[in-house]
Amino acid sequence: MDELQLVRERTADVPLPDLAELQAARARLVAVTAKEPRSRKRLWLAGTATVGIAAAITAVVSFAPNGDGPLAPPRAAADPVRVLHDAAAEALKLPSTPPRPDQFVYVKTQYADSDREAWISADGKHDGYVRQDGQTLTLQACVDGKYRVQGANNPAANGTEEPCVVTPAYRADLPTTADAMFQYLDKHHSGEAGDVNAMGKDVQMLVGETYLSPRTKAALFDAAAKVPGLQAVDHVTDAAGRPGVGITWPGHGVTLVFDAKTFTYLGTTQGAVVGYGIVDRPGQLPR
Repeated sequence: MDELQLVRERTADVPLPDLAELQAARARLVAVTAKEPRSRKRLWLAGTATVGIAAAITAVVSFAPNGDGPLAPPRAAADPVRVLHDAAAEALKLPSTPPRPDQFVYVKTQYADSDREAWISADGKHDGYVRQDGQTLTLQACVDGKYRVQGANNPAANGTEEPCVVTPAYRADLPTTADAMFQYLDKHHSGEAGDVNAMGKDVQMLVGETYLSPRTKAALFDAAAKVPGLQAVDHVTDAAGRPGVGITWPGHGVTLVFDAKTFTYLGTTQGAVVGYGIVDRPGQLPR
């Protein structure tokens, strides 16, 4: 294999350390080797000569000083738990601007062959709608436990009322700590107890077409980091073609994608969140 190509593949998603970090790392490496006996140093140098340019350059790119201890890897895409914790830290930087009950959460999602725009009632008690493939679907409000049927295949059903459960886009009811959020997910997810696939789907749903406060979103990502069997996937792109690092769950067919440098949530490999905001009425776009 071309060694330069190997370097590119192994380091594409790893942020480069700055010059100060490299100088400090070199100084520490020299200090450590200076303490070794001469014969061992010669053996060490001979060994490093055989590892090849790819491994040598990868070591320079992938390691940075960590206090006074041994060299440690930076916050790299290869660690799914670290990625989710960094995503939680990034979420805490978001402005806290919760919508009013009469407002709508606007989300635009880009798929491989279409876009979806949704205007979802913040309190779940106002009609919103979804627009996709040239069609518009009304999202019926749920008021006093009932919604009014519209557009049914049976014309006689139109105007009648059916029981419903309010599903607000603004989830002010969710926990704001990782432990409490994990317990919530384990109890309320759509599958059986211990079903990490279903838990992954619920995480995807909550981080998708809802509004979460910064603390709640951070708790969601920190709780997701507790799910067993997480895997990170390097060199992925979301459905809009934006590069990032992916996180998957066992049996969960969807890969969540985070920016490899900022750890901002981008969407999934199947649907990318390309528009988001709070608006006053359906059809209005965020400023």
